[in-house]
Amino acid sequence: MTAGTTVGHRPPDSPENPHAGQGCVLLDIGGDIGAVVVTTPASMVGVEVEIAPDGAVFGQHRGHDHGHHHEHSHDHGHDHLAHVAVVRRPVQGGEVPALVFGELAAGRYALAEKGTGDVRLVVDVRGGEVTYAEWPGT
Repeated sequence: MTAGTTVGHRPPDSPENPHAGQGCVLLDIGGDIGAVVVTTPASMVGVEVEIAPDGAVFGQHRGHDHGHHHEHSHDHGHDHLAHVAVVRRPVQGGEVPALVFGELAAGRYALAEKGTGDVRLVVDVRGGEVTYAEWPGT
């Protein structure tokens, strides 16, 4: 995603990380590692979305609550699904609500709103590439 000017303030519906969405996202991709960028409807700003290899079980509590899920993706080795929140991302001429999942091993992934178990999107990730998609209903 190409960043335009950095936004100097955040609206009240922004995630707890006050710097989320302010500027470029650095993606460490290459070899067998890729990334996913998903544009969403504006109504989804703040909504958390999980990503997992296609066929994984969603909607069950796994692990523990960290209380800091916005702009945060991680793997603790205890069946904890990577998740990020939708934030407004600066682009030339404005902002676009989007999800960014970086550092994903090549393969097919399913995305679901956190805690719902309802897979809404399936994407294919290729190493060294960024896969772009639109959330259904966009």
